[in-house]
Amino acid sequence: ISDQKPLGCWSVKHGQILTCPVVCNFETHEYIAVHDDKVLRIWKNEDISLDKAFKATLSADVHRIHSLPQGGPVVLFRGGAVRTLDVLLEAPQQEIENVISGEVIRWSGAFMEGQQPILIFTTEKDGDFFVYVQKPKLSSLHKYKLEQQESAKPLYFTAHITNQTVTLLCLYSNDSVYQVLIPLQQDAEEEEEEEILSKSLLLNLSVSGAVLKGTSLVVLDKDHVAVLGSLAAPGKEPRECLTIWNTKFQTLQTSKELPLGTSGQLWCYEEKFFLIHGKVLTVIMYKCETSSLAAAVGKLKDSQTPDVSSFVNWNTLEDEELVVSFQSQESVALKAASRMNLRSRRSAVAEEQPETLSVGQLLLNLKDASTYVLETELKQLMAKAPTPDLQATIGCVVTALTDRCKRNPKYYPQNFLQQIVETRDLSYSLCPDLMAVALEKKDMHLLQTCLERFPDIPEEITYACLKAFLSTSEAHLQSIDVNLDSVVCYIDVEFDNKEVKTEIVENGFSAEMDQDVCDTKMPKESQSRSDGESCPVGPQKAALLNAVLHSAYTETFLLPHLKNLPARQAILFLRYLYYLYVKCSEKVNTTLPGIRSPTINQIMDWMCLLLDAHFTVMVMLPEAKELLSNLHKFVRAQVRFYSELNKIEGSLRELQRLNHLRESQTYSIEVLEII
Repeated sequence: ISDQKPLGCWSVKHGQILTCPVVCNFETHEYIAVHDDKVLRIWKNEDISLDKAFKATLSADVHRIHSLPQGGPVVLFRGGAVRTLDVLLEAPQQEIENVISGEVIRWSGAFMEGQQPILIFTTEKDGDFFVYVQKPKLSSLHKYKLEQQESAKPLYFTAHITNQTVTLLCLYSNDSVYQVLIPLQQDAEEEEEEEILSKSLLLNLSVSGAVLKGTSLVVLDKDHVAVLGSLAAPGKEPRECLTIWNTKFQTLQTSKELPLGTSGQLWCYEEKFFLIHGKVLTVIMYKCETSSLAAAVGKLKDSQTPDVSSFVNWNTLEDEELVVSFQSQESVALKAASRMNLRSRRSAVAEEQPETLSVGQLLLNLKDASTYVLETELKQLMAKAPTPDLQATIGCVVTALTDRCKRNPKYYPQNFLQQIVETRDLSYSLCPDLMAVALEKKDMHLLQTCLERFPDIPEEITYACLKAFLSTSEAHLQSIDVNLDSVVCYIDVEFDNKEVKTEIVENGFSAEMDQDVCDTKMPKESQSRSDGESCPVGPQKAALLNAVLHSAYTETFLLPHLKNLPARQAILFLRYLYYLYVKCSEKVNTTLPGIRSPTINQIMDWMCLLLDAHFTVMVMLPEAKELLSNLHKFVRAQVRFYSELNKIEGSLRELQRLNHLRESQTYSIEVLEII
């Protein structure tokens, strides 16, 4: 998430449906999924096809799989039965009993109590709600009935276990949170009569006349809960908010409005909130500390801002325009990694709040400042002593500059932006609009630097850069400043910027030995242009294309964009990749000289990608026929050469061993027979 890079993608066949959330087995580092209710799939990260993954068809429908860090996966069936994954895999077709009858599972959760996994789920039948507590390893099952309440029903559940007691929190439709305590039974026998659970009011979700219509509830610690919902105030439009409440003192600790809307779901894992805000996944880090009455009611001594928000540092969420953009069209992206501290110590608040406000306030104040004042103030801001959030501050600086570029098309601080990218450790996620502005301004040098330095560039932007580089004329590129460090050591350039052709002797490749391979007769001039002996692009364009080769990508997400590349540009790019491939093959270690030169693996990967995306088109185009033929001959010669090397590998090792045994001062003639 921190790099905004998709790492893997797996899909079921057409017509199949994933019927419960996929989980990770923490012990084996495997993924577990269920499709079409009964078909279990298990695979690892390196597996490419889900269709070839482990498959087991079960005898009953699965409701959900829960994975515990130390207890392994636990499977809950729709009939209420529970099995550990290990037991289930021993006999996938084993009979699964029905624990519930006519009831629908509304919520479930898995927990560890000592060494025992415990699964808790709630069901509904005819307006009545029931709670089941199961210990699958001990075959222990206990059923309870939830105390009814007139004119209100539970909407959402969550739970935690402390000191052999289950604390079940219920979010009700009357805008209240109730608490139910369930002691864990030690006996393994089922109870004949269900016990009725009484509940107690924990929290009213209202403050100053405004009522929160909650949709999701998570427990942060023993004194704090987070509720996602819609806050409705008299005479105002309801607005979606993420709120944090102090259950000990019945107060709203802090809230944050989410203007782009949410999916109504809130997840919490390892002190991080996960929620969908608009079209992006927002991740918010938090830290809970011991609550106090003064902190809960906003009355910390000497506090300059008595409202509750002073005790939470939302950091980059404070100014959405300058600090973090929620307008990205990326389907999954980290747009906020914010620290939220529930603090009770005055010193912590006093130290953190002014610094955060100073950066945000400075950027807001500079929105309408002159160009000279803006750049001067921003340079002074970056020149300050290093702080833990200096990188985020510099990202804010770049965002402020790109915002001004979008508001004023005539403004573009090319040298300033280039200096920041070259001297600072930035990433795409810190300044997501920078490369879009550079593409609009056709700033090839800045795009080259970003491609070489940013680890998290989306595949869509990588493709846009590739298309821009290939479509720009050589004459225009010769007039701009481009870093040629990656090409000067293997492309010889004359004063007229035309490459000097040099003799090439490839490892294992001879044009004569494969003359009979292809019946296609090629004109001599055409062959010299496409057989890899001369670079098909100028040094400036070659350096820019090398930057694209260095950019990280995921094949699944790049391929759809690459298919949109115009055919002639695709052929030109393939010619350059073929040229690099031949150049690499000249060297014994298959490594190009120079700084940040492409590696043989990068070249081969991109050649395969390009052929996958455009093979049908290239086969149809006459101008690509010679290139594909030469590429085929060269690759086959390489395979043949390495195959011959493999045949004499044993003899070469024996010769190397004899060289070590031979005394350096003696003279001898030896005959080695290679079979």
